[in-house]
Amino acid sequence: MNAYDEMVSASEIIKKRLSIRPKIALILGSGLGDYAETLENAQRISYADLPGFATSTIKGHAGQFVVGTRHGIEIIAMQGRVHAYEGLPIEKVVLPLRVMWHLGATTLIVTNAAGGINKAFSPGDLMLITDHLNMTGINPLVGPNDERFGPRFPDMSEAYSKKLRSIAEKAAHSLQIQIQKGVYVGNLGPNYETPAEVKMAEILGGDAVGMSTVPEVIVAKHLKMNVLGVSCISNMAAGLQNTPLTHTEVQEVTNRVRATFISLLDQIISMLKKHV
Repeated sequence: MNAYDEMVSASEIIKKRLSIRPKIALILGSGLGDYAETLENAQRISYADLPGFATSTIKGHAGQFVVGTRHGIEIIAMQGRVHAYEGLPIEKVVLPLRVMWHLGATTLIVTNAAGGINKAFSPGDLMLITDHLNMTGINPLVGPNDERFGPRFPDMSEAYSKKLRSIAEKAAHSLQIQIQKGVYVGNLGPNYETPAEVKMAEILGGDAVGMSTVPEVIVAKHLKMNVLGVSCISNMAAGLQNTPLTHTEVQEVTNRVRATFISLLDQIISMLKKHV
């Protein structure tokens, strides 16, 4: 089964269970899965029930779609994502996004936990992604192009919407949340970067580094979706802090700032009502 048919097959199963047509797609990264619980009239669909879907092996990623409304906007949320470093083909990583698009979503809000490269950042900061560097060595669009998804050579000159970033900045200001801005460096993982790799990323213009987001954003732009990306700076990257990097540290920091992150996300969505 090709990627398009796989997407349609999963979408048809979901459509039979939905009473709404979602406009916004959310990818909820580490520590943010709870936001899906705020959706009204929520319906839950496990990835395990959908053909072609993989389930995450990473703690804190639930592995289901949650579909409902918030502030009068129809939303479909990924409560947990899968990563290429889990040994999955990149087509499996981006399949859920394509399904959300096929169900009607035209705007993507993607979140993640990331290591800080910019020395002005601190653990717990929130960063609006202005652009990214694809250092994964893979691209989800490699292979024959299916024009039903998008063009052979999609434009990435504004991968992250300036309009959506402006709305997010206004949302942060209204909540008196200080927010950073910067370039996200996407690596394959699963190991954390070496100090030399972090220094290289800094020289190249990176402000934060992580192991997700880039494949989904490439596919979102192929599908002509509007994208907003927000990172939680969960730690300073290798060589910029005195202690070894651990996933436990990532979870502790994302848990600490969860309420702030969720309130910002909620305010952004409330302000998007006129724009989706």
